[in-house]
Amino acid sequence: MILCNYIIQFKKLGGIFLTDKKRDKDLSEMTLEELWELFPIILKEHNPDYKNWYIEEKEILQEILDKDKIIRINHIGSTAVKGLIAKPTVDILLEIDTDYDLDKLKSRLEDDGWILMHENDLKELDLVFNKGYTPQGFAEKVFHLHVREAGDWAELYFRDYLIKHDEIADKYAESKKSLEKKYKHNRDAYTEAKSDFIKKLTKEAKKEFGDYKVRE
Repeated sequence: MILCNYIIQFKKLGGIFLTDKKRDKDLSEMTLEELWELFPIILKEHNPDYKNWYIEEKEILQEILDKDKIIRINHIGSTAVKGLIAKPTVDILLEIDTDYDLDKLKSRLEDDGWILMHENDLKELDLVFNKGYTPQGFAEKVFHLHVREAGDWAELYFRDYLIKHDEIADKYAESKKSLEKKYKHNRDAYTEAKSDFIKKLTKEAKKEFGDYKVRE
């Protein structure tokens, strides 16, 4: 639902106008379908630079945020798995202390160019920020930042399971290629279509790894 929230957030920010002469709308005025057209599902071969992109952003986060409130920072998602095809978006999981001032955190991230795209209304903290969504489409570097309290997060198990099991990662890659063709301009459907596979493997990962220290 990131793109859906994107419309709402850009309206709050007053919108950003497209510079392409073929377009006369700003992002806040575009429909979800138009945004999906501008930001399609694109899978690319693994880029070794993803790790460096992550490290650079991690260091920046450690500089602009209160270090004593940061529990752990991890590179998650397919770009964290060597050799796996992925959308060229580096996902970062930032786990923070329960007493972190969220208004202060949001302000510092927004000053660094992050846009808050999702904030849940539940008791469990879940904020999603992004960088790299521009009026012309994707920037050269695109990031999603997931901010949560410390926990036993499924994304960490799934990542490490793919890293350990090449054959499973290959199977996942083939599945994603098929879904890319089917849902190139429907991110919600693409994500939903992967969910059962991810849940199943995450369950297997937790059985295999048990109580273990997640790699950072």
